[in-house]
Amino acid sequence: MPRSPTLLLERLHHAGLTDVDTVEPAAGGLAALAGIATRRDAPPVFVKAFAEAPADDVFVAEAEGLAALRELGGLSTPEVILADRDLLVLSVLRPRPPRETFWEQFAHALARLHLGTTQPRFGWHRDNWLGRRRQVNTWHDDGFAFFAQHRLLRWLGEPRVEAALDAGDRAALERLCDRLPDLLPDRPACLTHGDLWAQNVLATPDGGPAVIDPAVSYTWAEVDLAHLWTTAPPPEAQRFFAVYAELTGLDRDWPARMPIIQLRQHLAVLAQFDDDWGAADQIRATLAPFRPGT
Repeated sequence: MPRSPTLLLERLHHAGLTDVDTVEPAAGGLAALAGIATRRDAPPVFVKAFAEAPADDVFVAEAEGLAALRELGGLSTPEVILADRDLLVLSVLRPRPPRETFWEQFAHALARLHLGTTQPRFGWHRDNWLGRRRQVNTWHDDGFAFFAQHRLLRWLGEPRVEAALDAGDRAALERLCDRLPDLLPDRPACLTHGDLWAQNVLATPDGGPAVIDPAVSYTWAEVDLAHLWTTAPPPEAQRFFAVYAELTGLDRDWPARMPIIQLRQHLAVLAQFDDDWGAADQIRATLAPFRPGT
């Protein structure tokens, strides 16, 4: 048995789930080890762990985020069976169906979350985690300052980011942050999933949309939109964007804003992984108009 399933099985037994017989690796995640555990006396469960956890609260914070999305925003999420410092155990969701109607349903669900949870302050009552890095959620009344400080500039001290970006890139990012009020509309905060790429959209047992792996905070709704827009969603998801735009009253210029907002996620990927899947190139392309001398 590969090391990852073995570690997950050991963690499950140590946590008291001794009826687990086997763990099969689960695909999709980038930061953590994940698998589907078969149990003798209960339905299978999804389990996630880090070989070396970045902090004691990483899975407790994730479980709290799932509860917030479900209870405050009405999104479907898996049931949390166990969340402690060593692992997260959830009910098993289904793969999402490859249908436009599924993505239309998800557009309605995400619009309800974003429209129904607006508030004036940006942040969250605690820090949580985006992959293996802490997401700072200190409350702020100014969305532009919050996004600049806690979602963009905070990555500049990360070793992989320092190695990949030169002084001109870093100066360009600072100039972009200074100009955010001119580049983006002034919108209220709302509860956001925070890590909403297509792999984190699954289906409930009855086929409805559900989400996993949140990094919640109150911030701009377009943080979620940008993540879906820029991470190669499947062809049938194109209907999602039209329906979401209609439901939320988005202006026609929203696609032009997506690269700027998605800088946050590209910087996070660059900070955490040796293979950045083109994130550094995307960052440089978005920052090019803001480099000194341009």
